[in-house]
Amino acid sequence: MTGTRTRLNGEDWVEAGFRALISSGPKALKAEPLAREMGTTKGSFYWHFKDIPDFHSKMLSSWENHAKNTISEGLAAEKDPVRRLYLLGEIAMASDVTQDGNSAEPAIRAWAQENQGVAEAVGRIDQSRLAHLEQALSDLELTNPEFARLIYGACIGLGSLPSNGNAENRDAMSTLMAALLALRDA
Repeated sequence: MTGTRTRLNGEDWVEAGFRALISSGPKALKAEPLAREMGTTKGSFYWHFKDIPDFHSKMLSSWENHAKNTISEGLAAEKDPVRRLYLLGEIAMASDVTQDGNSAEPAIRAWAQENQGVAEAVGRIDQSRLAHLEQALSDLELTNPEFARLIYGACIGLGSLPSNGNAENRDAMSTLMAALLALRDA
């Protein structure tokens, strides 16, 4: 009896790239190790991508689109400025792009330390998230521009701390938001 293989598509390769990036870092983002991990040939990789830089570009595009869509979709219906602030904290911390629920963002940020293109993509997402945070804080009359940087820095830092699941980090972020909101009422 012969087995049938599922035909891989570009998204399968991108997903495998994120898993490899998380587990082994950017050095694993090459055709041969990815093909071996996926049980296929390099030819399948090159069917979907012109070369390794093209593959990297598709990974970054996928991450950026996911990050932007998560913000716009998450905030679209929320009119309450307090709830919107809490949502922004949750969104910035829940930047998962892998189907298995692991967050790729800490690995992407580490990759950005050695790759200018990745650093530029991270910078664009950072600017977008900071702008949303600044607007949410302004809507709450918390106009100190450092508040947005503090919240966002906490989001990034919490994402790289070991925890017993995302709930622990969400609780810490919620505490920070509550403390900032208490300043408004003081």
